[in-house]
Amino acid sequence: MTATTEFPDYRILTVERQLTAVIPASVRMDKMPETQRSLRFKLAAVVPALGAGPVGPTFTLWRPPVNGVFDMEPGVIVSRSFAPKGDVVASALPGGRAAHFRLVGPYDGLPRGWAALLAWCAAQKLKLAGANWEIYRDGDDDVLQPETSLYALLA
Repeated sequence: MTATTEFPDYRILTVERQLTAVIPASVRMDKMPETQRSLRFKLAAVVPALGAGPVGPTFTLWRPPVNGVFDMEPGVIVSRSFAPKGDVVASALPGGRAAHFRLVGPYDGLPRGWAALLAWCAAQKLKLAGANWEIYRDGDDDVLQPETSLYALLA
């Protein structure tokens, strides 16, 4: 299946399952940014002591809200599983077919990016599995602004 001219940057990819270190949380939409920042701070303090091997990019896995509350897992991709340490537990990003969009720009564009990706999925009559995640790449010498890869797992 290919992207349409209305949504030229959306596509379907096959992604591999990736091991992660996360701190699970359940929050309302308006509390997501501050909760993520707080949990990432805690995570950064614990990850070096996990013995989880080389660490990859940060991400947030989330599921559609129930009664206005999102289950989410802010975390970091790791190389191997590990024993829980405090609030930090081993988890994984799912593998399989996923709709994908790469958002370039500030994080305040995420709600519009997700709305557009999910609209594209609906237009393509794709069935969603309920797991969604975003992988972050902060600006550096090669990239002048943040890049966020959005994924919606397909059923």
